[in-house]
Amino acid sequence: MDIKIGLIGCGVMGADHAAILHAGVAGARLVAVQDADRARAEALAALSGTAVVIGNATDLIAHTDVDAVLIAAPDPTHAPLVLACLAAGKPVLCEKPLADTAQGCRDVVEAEIAGGKRLVQVGFMRRFDPGYRALRQCVATERLGAPLMLHCIHRNKIAPDYITSDQVIANSGVHEMDIARHLLGEDFAAVTVISACPSRLMPNRQPQLLILESASGVVVSVEITPDAQYGYDVQGELVCEGGTISLAPAPPVALRHAGMDGFTVEADWRQRFAEAYRAQMVEWIGSIQTGHPAGASAWDGYMASRTAVSALEAWRTGQRVVISTEVRPDFYAP
Repeated sequence: MDIKIGLIGCGVMGADHAAILHAGVAGARLVAVQDADRARAEALAALSGTAVVIGNATDLIAHTDVDAVLIAAPDPTHAPLVLACLAAGKPVLCEKPLADTAQGCRDVVEAEIAGGKRLVQVGFMRRFDPGYRALRQCVATERLGAPLMLHCIHRNKIAPDYITSDQVIANSGVHEMDIARHLLGEDFAAVTVISACPSRLMPNRQPQLLILESASGVVVSVEITPDAQYGYDVQGELVCEGGTISLAPAPPVALRHAGMDGFTVEADWRQRFAEAYRAQMVEWIGSIQTGHPAGASAWDGYMASRTAVSALEAWRTGQRVVISTEVRPDFYAP
């Protein structure tokens, strides 16, 4: 029997998730949608061909025809909606962030533990990307020995006008904070942030360089350039004792044209991680069917938020900030 999915939030990401379900995910069916803009919800429901529009998010979560919930609504709504899903005993895939504060994430963690069952998955989709999975496998098997450094690059073509320097860290950098922690299998102990001079094309924000130090001493550098102009570009190189392994360019073909030899660069994250988003959906549905959690947990969402808070402190103060340790509850053991 299909898992019947309710979608909250019908904007860019919600529409993409609905399109994945509409294209066909074995064992899943979109049955209900909700958005603050009812016309947008109605348009998405019509495209899906299988979903009804429900007036408010609380009613969607409580609806007897909804088995699991996908949250792609604005960030401040995430924690209250996830908590409502936990109260209803329904699995939930929530776009990052899990909450707009670290305490909000912690509240979700405590509520999930109190409920006694893993129901929350956070939408850190890079964990499902084939390239990042290869890097993680390299670490897990010690194929190249122990990791020493990880270099990450995160460049947007042109970020929206409202994005400020702190959001460059908290909204974009948090993806690297999660994936680096996932690859290395350990938490971070300290963070330093160095701000570059702003681009003359976008003087209201600055590119950022984060230096994260893992608990065992692995150094992670993260360059975040919000206005690179040429496209959306994510790179990663893991330096180990016996060699290095890097993410390869995502496009399947190389181009030679007009005196240039190279690859097309994607316009945004949705194109770059299209395969990862689909794999995330497939494995989320599989986790509901089997009862074995997949992807980032509520605890992972909380740890990403804590790291981001420390990075913002380092940015404001210009100092290296020590990240306090916190023991992972046995409830979230791998």
